[in-house]
Amino acid sequence: MFTKSKSYDSGSNGLGIPPAPEPTTPTPTAASTPSLPATTPAPRAPEPARPAARSSNLSTLSAGVKYEGNISGAGELQVDGSLKGDVRVSRVVIGEGGSVEGTVHADVLDVRGRVSGAIVAKQVKLHATARVEGDITQEQLAIDQGAWFQGRCNQAKRDTPGAAMLEAPTPKADKADKTAA
Repeated sequence: MFTKSKSYDSGSNGLGIPPAPEPTTPTPTAASTPSLPATTPAPRAPEPARPAARSSNLSTLSAGVKYEGNISGAGELQVDGSLKGDVRVSRVVIGEGGSVEGTVHADVLDVRGRVSGAIVAKQVKLHATARVEGDITQEQLAIDQGAWFQGRCNQAKRDTPGAAMLEAPTPKADKADKTAA
């Protein structure tokens, strides 16, 4: 019943346990390793997307700079200083220390500072530090808690071509409407 096998007795360990097999290094075969062309570079992690147009078409009115006159163009404008005049560009960012006194026409307007005048844009965002006095004509409007806004909002219809670039209402027309009523 408890008989020992002779093959176990011949082991060098003297405990009756068979010896461990010799370790072998597997040899790779052509089927187990994929063949890659020698010119294929190692894959790299994707780089985060960078808006190319922002850096190349950005104009900045720096803090402490005062400018009087109109600005127009196809690029973007960052206002950290003081601007007296009308603005007509694709994107306008008014920083916390920035101010604009005049009409602002843009596709996208991001306000953290002050605007005194009419705003005509597709998208308008008033951040908590924004202070706006004037009428806004827009397709989309977002106002953060803490933002100060004095004026009227006029929602432009999205399906109307050029709706965002409607002319801002003139104060004279508004007064005439009030006296006629």
